[in-house]
Amino acid sequence: MSINCIAIDDEPLALDIIRNFASKIPFLNLMAVFENPLESIDFMKKKQVDLIFLDIQMDDINGIQFLKLLNNRPYVIFTTAYEDYALTGYELEAIDYLLKPIFFERFVKAADRVYRKMMPANEGEKEMTRHQEANHEDFIFVKTGFHHQRIRYRDILYIKGEGDYLRIVTHQKKIMTLLSFRNLQELLPADEFVRVHKSYVVAIRHIDSIERNRIKVGDEVISVSGTYSKNFFGLLKSKKLIT
Repeated sequence: MSINCIAIDDEPLALDIIRNFASKIPFLNLMAVFENPLESIDFMKKKQVDLIFLDIQMDDINGIQFLKLLNNRPYVIFTTAYEDYALTGYELEAIDYLLKPIFFERFVKAADRVYRKMMPANEGEKEMTRHQEANHEDFIFVKTGFHHQRIRYRDILYIKGEGDYLRIVTHQKKIMTLLSFRNLQELLPADEFVRVHKSYVVAIRHIDSIERNRIKVGDEVISVSGTYSKNFFGLLKSKKLIT
């Protein structure tokens, strides 16, 4: 199965990166790229487009405004340097939200989500398993000291910033790494991990309780700061985890 896609971004360098990444993924067929989003509308009327890699901050019209113009929307993966639009992205049912600079591994995971959504129902489960095994979608390697530590997504309770380091807390252990929050979030599934404070990213599946603007994860009580509160509660509502 092939996914016909286009990329829209007013930065030529960003389009070059998407071209390069897409060329390495056998099931992606990058048909065209556009620096002006309005120029893509006529193209989409004539061609079958399954997926758009879409920047948000553009001069004439931003990606969110452009997306709202489309009657029959293809799948969308937002590509942006700004975290502020994450909630809007979920509300518009974007498949994923990639923060620039985009890492290839994260790009592959986002594209793979589209692939699995387009997979015929009778083949989806087996194909998902094959992709997970091939792309190691259930874990990452994090550099700690002089080696890389394997960590499964489902084991991570939360990540805490401690000076120049991040402490990744699981049920079994605590791992220190020099990765930044931004770089680590690029490696984690965006719909499973959410920033709630300048010093905390939490795994949604491991939240034990929520009381006003405080959440409990394991033995840790974490404040949800005002900066991240709207995105956090909006994400929970979009996933129908709270009302």
